Amino acid sequence: MRKIRSTGKKVKHVLGIETSCDETAAAVFTDDYEILSSVVLSQDEIHAPYGGVVPELASRQHMTFLNYVVQECLNRSRLKLDQIDAYGVTQGPGLIGSLLVGLSFAKGLAYYFKKPLIGIDHLEAHIEAAFLEEKQIPFPALALVVSGGHTSIIFMKKRLSYELIGKTRDDAAGEALDKIAKFLELGYPGGPIIDKLAEEGNPEAFSFALPRMTDRSLDFSFSGLKTAALRQIKEYKISQNHPGFLDFLASFEKAIIRALLHNLAQGIKRLKPKALILSGGVARNKKLRREFKEFAQQLHLKFIIPSAEFCTDNAAMVAALALEKLNRHLVTSFSWDLNAYPRFDSFNRKS
Repeated sequence: MRKIRSTGKKVKHVLGIETSCDETAAAVFTDDYEILSSVVLSQDEIHAPYGGVVPELASRQHMTFLNYVVQECLNRSRLKLDQIDAYGVTQGPGLIGSLLVGLSFAKGLAYYFKKPLIGIDHLEAHIEAAFLEEKQIPFPALALVVSGGHTSIIFMKKRLSYELIGKTRDDAAGEALDKIAKFLELGYPGGPIIDKLAEEGNPEAFSFALPRMTDRSLDFSFSGLKTAALRQIKEYKISQNHPGFLDFLASFEKAIIRALLHNLAQGIKRLKPKALILSGGVARNKKLRREFKEFAQQLHLKFIIPSAEFCTDNAAMVAALALEKLNRHLVTSFSWDLNAYPRFDSFNRKS
């Protein structure tokens, strides 16, 4: 294990903190790439009555419970704070209030204990989740990151090298699923509910046109699919009592997946990757996981899909990426300049 020049000490334990949206999470990662503990506190019950995340409530919940989550994480790892050698914290993108809670907490710990603090990009961390369970990923690789707030295709020539080649221009895939679920009064979070109900439906029953970019880019646009779905809901009076209700959900879910894999296929033709990665909260979707696997196998490409627990927002991926950056001497000391960013194109660089 390489040493951190600023301290001269080996990094044995990294504490990761994640508060980008509505999960309060902490994890301890070791220099042997072992997760000693990972704790995630969900706020689903808090936001369910509103049908979506309320930023003010989310940040207040983080303020209330982050200390308890970190302490529980330390208890499970049987470590004390002075045994942590470095801190990794989500810096963005995300809800600015939520991000600042985690970042301020991590800054305080790093300053008090004089330990390195590493700011982590949330989307990079989702890609890193693939490495938690699969160490041998051939490069170049193409990563499809799908969540409630982000839908992106990232090209990686090598480890820690990220190039954004496709992003959502309006609604993200998970956001579109959540909005249709909200309109049909299915509950929150809507994506997992649709995932479960759609298993019983016929995905060919309703037709949705595949959204395409006129500039031939690999960007996504799901607002059109959402609008088309709302139009069909009104036209056919779709409700939970409608005989075609499950078929409609299955058809809309399939349309989302078709759009994702279509753009990914175009990226493969252009960039010729050796491996495909699927990550982000929507990567828990059973049909997406199945179709992504079949898609990769047909192309004879290695594919990596993290376990469901590492697809959702968690701090293990944050701590793991912080350790990887430390090992490569990309970050060596605590910096007061570290700040949160709600939206930021951090990928068009090469490390």
